[in-house]
Amino acid sequence: MNILIAGGTGFVGTHLIARLQNNDNQIYILTRNPDKYEETNQVRYIRWLHDEDQPLAHLPTIDAVINLAGDTLFGYWTKSKKDRIYQSRINATYELIELMRQMPVKPNVFINASAIGYYGTSQSLEFTERSPDKGNDFLAEVTEAWEKTALEATSMDIRTVLARFGVIFGEDGALPLMAKPFQYYIGGRIGNGEQWVSWVHIDDVVGLIQFALTEQIKGPLNVTAPHPVTNRQLSEQLANVLHRPNYLPVPSFAIKTLLGEMSILITEGQKVLPEKAMQHHYSFNYTNVHDALRSIFR
Repeated sequence: MNILIAGGTGFVGTHLIARLQNNDNQIYILTRNPDKYEETNQVRYIRWLHDEDQPLAHLPTIDAVINLAGDTLFGYWTKSKKDRIYQSRINATYELIELMRQMPVKPNVFINASAIGYYGTSQSLEFTERSPDKGNDFLAEVTEAWEKTALEATSMDIRTVLARFGVIFGEDGALPLMAKPFQYYIGGRIGNGEQWVSWVHIDDVVGLIQFALTEQIKGPLNVTAPHPVTNRQLSEQLANVLHRPNYLPVPSFAIKTLLGEMSILITEGQKVLPEKAMQHHYSFNYTNVHDALRSIFR
């Protein structure tokens, strides 16, 4: 399979490419700086997002397109930071849509990264792909616009998957930040600890993307483990796996003062279930948060 990936040099992308190479796929990675990376027999880097670039001239017929591009959510959310979060996602997705329009033979599938932030936050509701309403905060607005742009691929009869990522557990991303206080013996729950954390192990992020490449899944796909936990439960399990105490709660107001609007990623949450993945009989590598954490911190 010939697979085109945008955002392939990031945390999820590097794990995904390592897995895809094991299945004799040919991988083409769109990047602003192809000279920074070493090509192999299976992986090529193609320059894009510069006015003079012609990425289509360097591509064979593409079977699948995966979009993982977007500025990191981490960092204080100033107006310029929020603009980068928004524009990086919309612009990259729009450019991919236009690139697919130019392809004489269209890909079979377009998998576009998205986020469970689409649903907004709640301590009492459960969200599945069938949940009808979106949230009304910044992340929900970004995700709605991101998905709306991605869905333009359906006008070309391309099967389109909106992969709504939960909190990804791996050696990079959010988990090291969560674990740091415990490693310094100052760990504890955040606020009252009742906010939901809809987590997913990086192996299942990659697994679900691979699954969506060939399974006839379309529309929203919650990329989360089947058993979300509360922040209190996650704190207990982190302390257990790291062999550290869990006794120093952090007040929500302190997180909000320190991080500003970005604190919503920590102080609030949502209980999101991977209903569609389970209906299609995807076999999760990690369904238990303790096992997932132990695999990362062993």
